[in-house]
Amino acid sequence: MTDVTIDPEHDLSLQRVIRASPSDVWRAWTEPARLEKWWIPAPMVTRVDRLDVTPGGGFVTRMSEDGEEFVPHVDSIFLVVEEGRRLVFTNAVTSAWRPADPEPVAMTAEIILDDHPEGTDYRVIVRHGTPAARAHHEELGFFDGWGSVTAALAELVEQEASA
Repeated sequence: MTDVTIDPEHDLSLQRVIRASPSDVWRAWTEPARLEKWWIPAPMVTRVDRLDVTPGGGFVTRMSEDGEEFVPHVDSIFLVVEEGRRLVFTNAVTSAWRPADPEPVAMTAEIILDDHPEGTDYRVIVRHGTPAARAHHEELGFFDGWGSVTAALAELVEQEASA
């Protein structure tokens, strides 16, 4: 299990077991066609414009209600990439390496995949610059939003693993 420090005043986190291997979950995070299937809760749809899974690489997605007109969703960079185990990205810097003032909140998200007897111990830690930013993100529905996309991720990889 990967050790992480969580500051309850600044961080939000969630954890669940996904009944698929860490490599399956990793592929869902790092392959654009797979990421598009779960990154935004339905009925919204995602388009991946850039997914350069390397430290400093861009992570850019757009979203659409109708599948026709897409608007910006995430424009960020990866800070840490540990193949198959850990991704860290932030929206405080754009994919063009410009400082950002993202809406609704600046954050650094850490995704950790560990082995679990039933599949993958999947953890998300979202770090904020201030307790107020953390509280704002929670009020906006962090647990519903990140929880629903995590459920969509689990559904995708669990279906693929059982096929």
